[in-house]
Amino acid sequence: MITQKQRRNMNPMLLKVLVVSAAVHAVGLFILGGITVVKYIIPDEAQFEEAPEVTEEKPPPEVKIEIKPKPEIEPMRDLRMKKIGNIAVADISVDLPSEGDSFTISSGIGNFGGASKLVGSGRGQLDFGSSRVNVFGIKTQAERILFVLDTSADMLADEKGGIKRYAVIKDEITKLVGKLNTGTLFNVMLQDRFETMLFKPRLVNASTSSLQQLVRWIKPINSNARYPGLSNVMDAGKPSLSNFKEDPIHANLSLNWKGNETVFITQYALEQGIDTIFFITCTHGGFSTVMRMPTGSEAEAWDRTVNSPEYQAQLRKHEAEIPEMRGRIQRKLQSVNAERRGKGQPPIVLNSRWGLLSEAKQLGLEWKTKHPGYGQRYEISLNDIERYYNRLNEKIYGQLGRPNPSINIVLYLSEDEVFSKQDEKKIRDFVRFFNGKHRIVRGGKGIKSARSAKETTN
Repeated sequence: MITQKQRRNMNPMLLKVLVVSAAVHAVGLFILGGITVVKYIIPDEAQFEEAPEVTEEKPPPEVKIEIKPKPEIEPMRDLRMKKIGNIAVADISVDLPSEGDSFTISSGIGNFGGASKLVGSGRGQLDFGSSRVNVFGIKTQAERILFVLDTSADMLADEKGGIKRYAVIKDEITKLVGKLNTGTLFNVMLQDRFETMLFKPRLVNASTSSLQQLVRWIKPINSNARYPGLSNVMDAGKPSLSNFKEDPIHANLSLNWKGNETVFITQYALEQGIDTIFFITCTHGGFSTVMRMPTGSEAEAWDRTVNSPEYQAQLRKHEAEIPEMRGRIQRKLQSVNAERRGKGQPPIVLNSRWGLLSEAKQLGLEWKTKHPGYGQRYEISLNDIERYYNRLNEKIYGQLGRPNPSINIVLYLSEDEVFSKQDEKKIRDFVRFFNGKHRIVRGGKGIKSARSAKETTN
């Protein structure tokens, strides 16, 4: 017999609670939905503000601008240059390194040392600025260097080592140039007190090609005892000075006196526009006596002396002896050179500065009748010479804002040649005036041992 389940009747109270809860939720949802619609969907009524009052202003007055046509440029037909002064500026010939040369570029101004090398080293370095040099023991540093080499016959004297030792001097100069930085400028001047010759018309940089040209150029100089000096060199001659041509001292520099020649060649060297000069010579007298032309009254007094019977009689006897003295000199030379050949020595070289007078004196030959004299001595004071040099330096260097160059002297003497303390003081005062140095080298052995190019490094 199957029993049927009895149906459960819901509690009336529970039913009422459910109905009331559903109603409350329905009302809440309705209220929230209404708020959302009002706030986000229905836009607010637009509100407008009253525009501010506008004050009418008058327009600015009319401005008229006139545009002029651009004028045509007239050609400068009457352009002229006004000369404002003469400024001495040294010419510079720049011989740039070849492709095969290695070089160094350094930092700084003036002396460009101390920086790292960019390309290689050795010959052909390009080191803009100065180089260190050691010339027979005189050390300095400069950017523009001039070597002045004495080529006179006195430099070839036996006591100094003759032609063989002169070749050592030439070789030393070329080696010194070979040690210079390529950026350093240099020149070489040859002089024998009668004529002068420059390696180049202006300063050149110390490149490999310049060195090679210098070696070829200087090699034939004083290589033959029969032709000493520059008398047989085609390009040699008496140069002219560029400054102070109207100065009274300038007019006297052509006189054939040692002091005058010293001032002349020093001025010519200074006019090359350099930093340092090295004189390598055997007859530098420092501030020696500089002679001047006589005044009118002085010339008249000398004319009376020359025209006197005593002067003319002695002059005739002296001139009559010249052919005899010339023969005596030739015979003496033949005898001396024959003896020298037997000893394996080269021919003797005579200094012909004063012609037969000089040659006879060197060979120990005496005149029966001496020359009566060539004139009175009229001197220029040392103070006037120093003022002349000061004005010269100011014109050549001071006007360009450059310091005065230094002058150095290497004096080449025989081993037993007399050179007094007074003579040395003249040279010392001279180089001190030019902020330089001096050194005395004696004999062939002395010049050989004094070589210092190997000690120079750049």
